[in-house]
This record gives sequence, structure tokens and C-alpha cells, in this order.
Amino acid sequence: MQKSPNNKTQKTLALALGSVGVVYGDIGTSPLYAFRESLHAATGGLGHPTADMTLGVLSLILWALVVIVTLKYVILLLRADNHGEGGILSLMALSQGFMGRGHVGLLTLGIAGAALFYGDAIITPAISVLSAVEGLSLVTHTLTPYIIPIAISIIVLLFFAQSKGTHKVAKFFGPIMTLWFVALGWGGLLHAGDNADVWKAISPLYAYNFMMHHGMAGFVALGAVFLSVTGAEALYADLGHFGKKPIRLAWFALVMPCLMLNYFGQAALVLSNPAAAEKVFFLLYPDWALLPMVLLSTVATVIASQAVITGAFSLTHQAVQLGLLPRVHVKHTSEDQQGQIYIPKVNWPLLIGVLLLIFIFHTSSNLAAAYGIAVTGTMVITAILTFQVMRHLWKWPTLLAGAVMLPLLLIELIFLTANMTKFFDGGFLPLIIALALIVMMRTWVRGSHTLHEQARDPHDTIAELINELNHYPPTRVSGTAVYLSSNADYAPTALLHNLKHNQVLHDHNILLTLRFLNAPYAPDETRVEMHEINHDLTRVTAYFGYMESPNVLKVLRMLREKGLKLDMMNTTFFISRRNVVTSPAYGMPLWQDRIFIAMTRFASDAANYFHLPQSRVFELGVQVTV
Repeated sequence: MQKSPNNKTQKTLALALGSVGVVYGDIGTSPLYAFRESLHAATGGLGHPTADMTLGVLSLILWALVVIVTLKYVILLLRADNHGEGGILSLMALSQGFMGRGHVGLLTLGIAGAALFYGDAIITPAISVLSAVEGLSLVTHTLTPYIIPIAISIIVLLFFAQSKGTHKVAKFFGPIMTLWFVALGWGGLLHAGDNADVWKAISPLYAYNFMMHHGMAGFVALGAVFLSVTGAEALYADLGHFGKKPIRLAWFALVMPCLMLNYFGQAALVLSNPAAAEKVFFLLYPDWALLPMVLLSTVATVIASQAVITGAFSLTHQAVQLGLLPRVHVKHTSEDQQGQIYIPKVNWPLLIGVLLLIFIFHTSSNLAAAYGIAVTGTMVITAILTFQVMRHLWKWPTLLAGAVMLPLLLIELIFLTANMTKFFDGGFLPLIIALALIVMMRTWVRGSHTLHEQARDPHDTIAELINELNHYPPTRVSGTAVYLSSNADYAPTALLHNLKHNQVLHDHNILLTLRFLNAPYAPDETRVEMHEINHDLTRVTAYFGYMESPNVLKVLRMLREKGLKLDMMNTTFFISRRNVVTSPAYGMPLWQDRIFIAMTRFASDAANYFHLPQSRVFELGVQVTV
């Protein structure tokens, strides 16, 4: 039955409202600090900004919103969906679809982009919540000593609430953030008429003249200007939750106009009163609205932080499925929304990282120095991957793809270089975090490949196994055995060890291989492939997307629907527990061996990860070397 146009419109509007609460939280809270920090950088922290500085910074912010957010992300990048899903790893997987999964360059870019995102995920809650709570000092100076304790309390409560899931309160995110954007626009309108010169900043000449005539100060200010577009990656990362049309509708109808109005209002207020630059955002509002705006901004920053934390969970889940990280326990916090997940092994390190940043930097102004490098780095990587998608997937001529992407890439490289000037002021922190994660991911990929190669003993093929069983029949036991295998052409290690040590074989044996696709989801109709090798062995291959949790019980239910006789009460699941030890013979340096071994011990229990019934699992230990 075809949906009526009214129903489609209502659904689009509902999704657009939802996207306001999730997609635009980060970029929506940037007015709290972006314009203030840009002016502070332009003046070098000395004196009040001049009119030329104010108009130049405003012009840079406006055109950054137009070129980077609107043109690159809203118009162009939302087209580069991987079966409806977005994000840096989705873009990497999309590129690997036509250039090969083992392509080292693409893999390195994807790993670097993912690692940089984690740096962003630690800084965003710290700077957003601090910048909102700092508004209390304008309400009453008696609260100034309590700003850091209040911010820490809010952040701790936010992270402790993650295990309960956000699905019950997420329905309020859209309306609250819509109110926030309306308040942004209202605050801008109150002061946009303070100085008519503010509208001159629409001309990009003011941005150009500012950069040309302010030397190093202008270049440093450019790094701060980039704070106004942090959060643009969320447009692409949350594509699968809302779709292109709702995200675009929310941007053009609400978010972009309100952001620009607010920045115009801030600039006009500074033009009429340069001393207002230090607290310009909250000074937009009348005294009676100050406390409500502090409270509303605090809620808005909590929602923005929630979106980043959820993004870190989703990114980790994708990285595990794509083989970039070891297994981690994933808790689904909603029965209705598949994307609502909680990962304890990500949540608590994030909380510790956020708290450390607050203790180290104390204020949002100090934290602004650490912000930007991670985001610009991710954007540069996104631009490079998008260029590959244009050429190979969309079949654009190289010259056309270059004409579109190279100017955007150049702009983002300039922003990245400008942000690097803040390296010794704190910008090194997200890079250290990202570098550590890059080393971990590369180590995991390399170590996993080494283990996989070791499993390819030419004497352990399925053909050799059948030949061995025919010549030396083992003792039979009733029931079904399910052996998990990483390679469908070779006998599972657990089966070989069961035959070697217990010298028995079940009446029926399923050799189950799980394959993870470069697509977010695997269709149920092609999820399971079954092939009977002989009357003893059945080979089964099950496919999962990188957004899905591998569920072996679901696979077995589908096998029974295909006619396979399977009694779950008489089925045993055999898995190998590897004890990994170091060896100089396999190529990895000793320090990398030790990191890989530590990561294998960090990995979650295989039975939990693959949704196996604990009472039916039999583990066989095996020692392997890397």
C-alpha cells in the first residue's frame, strides 16, 4: 500500500526534528565559544577587537559555514552513503568496495580518521559543558568558584546514565534543541541592528582582507574560526539514522539561519561595545533571560555531548566488525532502536579523559586551544576518501572530481595548518590520543593477519580432514557440534584439538564461518549459505554488516527454517581460547607483540560476543605465537 503524500511529509518533518536533537548538537553549541575565541586569537589576548577584526572574523565564520558545512557535507557528502549509512568508517568501507579490502592506503586513512574522532569525543563534552556553566558567573559572581565542580558533576552523571540508554529521553532532544536554535536566532535578532556595518561581512572580501592584513594573528584566528564548524562530521555520521532529506531540511530551514543570525548579533554587539567580546554570547540576552539561557545552554551541551558519546560507541562497534579493534561487549539499550548501544570499555575511558581535560585546562578558553586539530584532520581524510568515491563509484571524470574536491581539500588543509599553531597550547593532546589509537589499530590488524596466516596449515584443509576421518574413524557421540571457524577452507582449530585430545566426533558437525561485509547490514534472505560436505560435516557461512552484532543463535534459527535438523538442547558450541605468546619469527617487533597480546586479553568473551548459550559452550585452549 502506497503511503500518502501527507504521511511522507509528516515522517520527513519528524525525522528532521529528530536530527536537530542528534545531528546538530555539536555545531549548535559552537556559538557559545567560537566567535569569542576567534576574536581573542585575533587580538592576541591584548586589548579589544577593532571593527576590521570583528567583521573579518564574522565573514570567515559565515563562509566556513557555507563552504564546509553546506557545500561539502549537506549537499555533497550526504550523497556518499554506504547502503544508507555514513561516517568515516562507512566511507572507508565504501572505498574498499572498489579498491579492495586490503588496500593499505585506504585502511590507514580509515584508521587515522577513526582515531582522530576519539580525540574529538573527549574534548567536546569538556569544552561544551564548561562553556555553558561558565555563564553562571554572569548571573552571580558567588558561583564562580563552583563552575568546575558543577561541570564535573554534570559530566559524571551523563556518563553514568549511558548504561541505562537514552531512548526514553532522546525523544525530547529534538524539541529542546529546536528551542535552543530559536533562542540562538532570537539573541542574534536582538542585537543585529546595533550596528548596520555588520551586514558588510556577507562579502568574502572582509575575510580575505582580514587574512591578508593581520599576519600571524589572522592565521591563528583562522584556527579558532574552525570551532564554528566542529560537529559537521555528525551530519554524515548520523546519515543512517535520519536520511538525507530530513538532515538537509533541518539545516536549511532552522539550523543554518539561526546560527548565522546569532553570529551576526554577536558581531554587531562587539562593534557597538568592543568590551563585550569576553562574554559576548550571554550578553546577547536581557538580564531576565540570562539564567534561563544558562540552563538551556547547559542542557543543549549535554545533548551535544550525548551525541558525541553515542558516536564513539557506534564507531567502536563498526571498528570491531571491520577488524580494526578486538571484540568488546556491546549492550543494546533499546528494543526498538538498533543504534542505541552502550559499550562499557569505551564509556569509562572517555569519562576519565574528559575529567582529566577539565582538571588540566580549567576553562573553555584554555580548552579551545586543544580543539580543532582532531576535527580538521578527520575532515581532510574525509575529503580524500570522497575524491576516491567520486572517481571510482560515481564514475566522475578525474578532472571534474578534482575541480570539486581539491578546493575544499585546500581550504581544510589551511584550517588544519592554522590549528597546528595551537599544538603546544594543548593541541598535542588529541594527537597523542589519536596516535595511540592508530598504533593499537594497526597492531591489531597486523597481529590478526599473522594469526590468520598461521591457521593456514596446508595439512589442515577440509579435504585433508575428510581423508583423515575416512582412514581413522573416531569414536562417535550423539548430538550436534557447532565449530566457529575464521576460514571456511580450513578445519576449525577447536575441531582438530577435539579430535586430537578427546578422539571423538559428534554425529553431525556444523563448521560455521562468520563474514563481515563492507555494507552496514546484510539482508536476511542472503544472510546464510549452507553446503553439506558429507554426512558428517555441514559448512555454513553467515554474513553480517559492520553495524550489526553477530548472533549465532539467529543463524541457527534460520538454518532450521531451511530444513536443517537441529535440537538446541543437544547441541554443543566449540570455540578456541587462544593463549598468545611472543615470537621474533613472525615479523612484529617485541613492543608491538606485547601490545597485541594485551589487546587479546582485553577482548570480550567470545561466547557473549557471538550470543552463544553459556551452558552449551565448550572451550579448547590453544597456544599461538605472534
